[in-house]
Amino acid sequence: MMQLSAGEILQLSPDEASAKAAKSLVIRGKWPRLEFDEQAIWGECQGSGSKPYQVQVDKSGPAFRCSCPSRKFPCKHGLALLLLMAQNPANFSAAPAPAWVSEWLASRQQRAEKQETRIAEKREAPADPQAIARREGTRLQRMGGGLEELERWLNDRLRQGLAQLPGQTAIWEELARRMIDAQLPGLAFRLRRIGSRVGKTEDWPGHVLGSLGQLRLLIDAFRRLDNLPPAVQQDVRAALGMTIERESVLASGERLSDDWWVLGQAIDEEGALWMRRVWLQGRQSGRLAMLLDFAHGSRRFAQSYVTASNVNAELAFFPGNLPLRAIAVDDARLQPVKPLPVADSVDVALETLTRAVAANPWQSPHPLLVGDGVPCSGAWGWSLHGPGQRRLPLQVREEDGWQLLAASGGTPLAVFGEWDGEALRPLSAWREQVLWQEETEMA
Repeated sequence: MMQLSAGEILQLSPDEASAKAAKSLVIRGKWPRLEFDEQAIWGECQGSGSKPYQVQVDKSGPAFRCSCPSRKFPCKHGLALLLLMAQNPANFSAAPAPAWVSEWLASRQQRAEKQETRIAEKREAPADPQAIARREGTRLQRMGGGLEELERWLNDRLRQGLAQLPGQTAIWEELARRMIDAQLPGLAFRLRRIGSRVGKTEDWPGHVLGSLGQLRLLIDAFRRLDNLPPAVQQDVRAALGMTIERESVLASGERLSDDWWVLGQAIDEEGALWMRRVWLQGRQSGRLAMLLDFAHGSRRFAQSYVTASNVNAELAFFPGNLPLRAIAVDDARLQPVKPLPVADSVDVALETLTRAVAANPWQSPHPLLVGDGVPCSGAWGWSLHGPGQRRLPLQVREEDGWQLLAASGGTPLAVFGEWDGEALRPLSAWREQVLWQEETEMA
């Protein structure tokens, strides 16, 4: 594990309350035991009960475990343990791992070995092509019925126009549920997102009409699926919600080992579901990758990442025309911080984005790294100004916009974020020794 700074450790916090509580526990007197070995650090934190909480961190992750009843991950005790190590390593004594630490590390190793076994079995086990074809045929038939219903709805919208949509908010959720029934979860997500735009800005009709046009394009692509190149077929399937099993990607997906820059992280909440996108760029390959994780109920993800750090990992990529989504084959290992990549100019970055959109028009969002932008606030909100008259609209909260401007000092800086087709959501920005990150709204 890299030696994390206090600020980097607090990035791992699931919410602001946990970060604040962790700081209050960085007191040597609250920890009767603080020890470490080559694999882990651990300690005992005195809580309100008579028995101290047993807190441990696997250095290879970092991965956390604590005996406290908190459902947050990592909990305040795990964060405080790392903060203590960062602030005063001399408080920790080298010692053999006690049973409660060594057993946990062994269980993590066993889980990793079982996963490798499942992947090997997936590679070797002969699939039943007839059974697969039957399941596929049944689902495709159901999907075709759902797409026909969506097509009729789109035709009605063209005849009736968009003016009545602001008064029909429930129609989006109803149609999304029908797409779920037709095994089209990708379309359900897109419909809910389109519905959320209705009536929000003066130019919403144009945005909604363009998005509905993309749905029409997906319907046409599905009907011509067999005639499309295999890579494009995979992109269409992914857009409709036909996901590939993780084990299949690990068994047969394209693999790439590299030292990966963590360019930025986006965490969004929809109902009880948390979604995290971690964006990486290979130091040697220059390849971009997105790690997509989900958590239910709370922001508890198996692997922790720190923006602006380096991760040594082998990734397996999902198939596609321009593969972007990937899975870490093993637990990623954080490395000492190295200089972040040199970013392209606005013009070069937009050319790269254009090629990516042409390769997969259904990918959203797209990563975008711009090296010569200056954040500005104007009558139309925040934007990133490049040389000449080039301007990229920013999707950023007002307070984050001012912090981004302060980080730039009014001069160009590298900005990385997610492009949704209309605006750039900045996730991180840097210049010289200054690093800015989007402030995640805590639950």
